[in-house]
Amino acid sequence: MLQCRAALRAVMCMSMASAPLLVGAQPSSGNGFLFGAPSGSLTLRAGLTQPTAGSEVFTFSHDHLTMGRGDFAGSTVSGELAVFVTERAALQVSVGMSSRVIGSEFRDWVDNNKLPIEQTTVLRRLPIMLGLRYYLAPPGRSLGTLAWVPARMAPFVSAGVGRVWYRFRQSGDFVDFQTLDVFASTLESSGWTTAGYGAAGLDYSLSAQFGLLAEARYDVASAKMSTAFSGFDRIDLSGVSATMGLTFRF
Repeated sequence: MLQCRAALRAVMCMSMASAPLLVGAQPSSGNGFLFGAPSGSLTLRAGLTQPTAGSEVFTFSHDHLTMGRGDFAGSTVSGELAVFVTERAALQVSVGMSSRVIGSEFRDWVDNNKLPIEQTTVLRRLPIMLGLRYYLAPPGRSLGTLAWVPARMAPFVSAGVGRVWYRFRQSGDFVDFQTLDVFASTLESSGWTTAGYGAAGLDYSLSAQFGLLAEARYDVASAKMSTAFSGFDRIDLSGVSATMGLTFRF
């Protein structure tokens, strides 16, 4: 009997030694890393913009109408797709839009009924840009050959060129300075022109895939005005903007 028990115990030990080891299930990604560095990101941002408004048409409006250059400040929204070409550099395509509607009246003139001579001015800008973003510090680090951990904060600079569409529209009542007649009219100039920009910002990681992105940007552009504004020089479409939004890494 003792010999049988010893033989049975030996068989069981051999079976356990030859059985495959069980491996516990692992999550596809952790809270703090990705399997491999991201190939790009998608960002949606919103903020404020202040056009420079430095050309003659703005000076004329400031001198004769109750508006200043600061009145053209307004909201802006943008979307941006970035694709990494190196560890620190990414090509990016961005599309934005800003719009401002301003009510005004002539400063020094009223109509025959002593009523204000009123008009509405609209300025819209829609830039489409291609640029390069460069991180001043690594946006993340690799652990081994698989895991990639994002840096909590990664400052960057960027620059690019593209095209911007604009519309400058004034509608309402105006004064003919030759005859002093008051007349109703709508004056509009719109079109596309070449633009460039420079920016600096900060990428702040909330998780491996999501983060916040804050950016300060300066756009440079000007465009020839239509015949409705004949006599004026090119309209100044430059301006500074400050935005913040959500980034998704993929």
